[in-house]
Amino acid sequence: MALEALAARKSQLETELAKVEKNLYDLETAYLGAEHAQYGTALKGFEAVLSSKDAMRKRPRQFKLEDRLFSLSSCSSPARKELEQHNFEEADARSLFPSRAAGAMGSKGLASKGRRV
Repeated sequence: MALEALAARKSQLETELAKVEKNLYDLETAYLGAEHAQYGTALKGFEAVLSSKDAMRKRPRQFKLEDRLFSLSSCSSPARKELEQHNFEEADARSLFPSRAAGAMGSKGLASKGRRV
């Protein structure tokens, strides 16, 4: 009976954790995508506020998955799952096309400068 109660409590906590992580992910998305984010964020700094380039300020900023510091701090968050999927797809692509991996050859498939093949 105690085991059943513990299993039920574990399930309840996992559900609650998933809700909190989803809420955090949504709030983080809103923060990173907000208009003020073009001037900077609490994680990246606000150097753009000092910039005199109005064109740079007005440019919409696209945030990366790696910008989700809070969501990525949890192993079971939606952002962590996205990152793992992205890394898996990159590794799969590298295994399919090993010659295209970075550093496999010099640019354009030629030997590096100053060396004979």
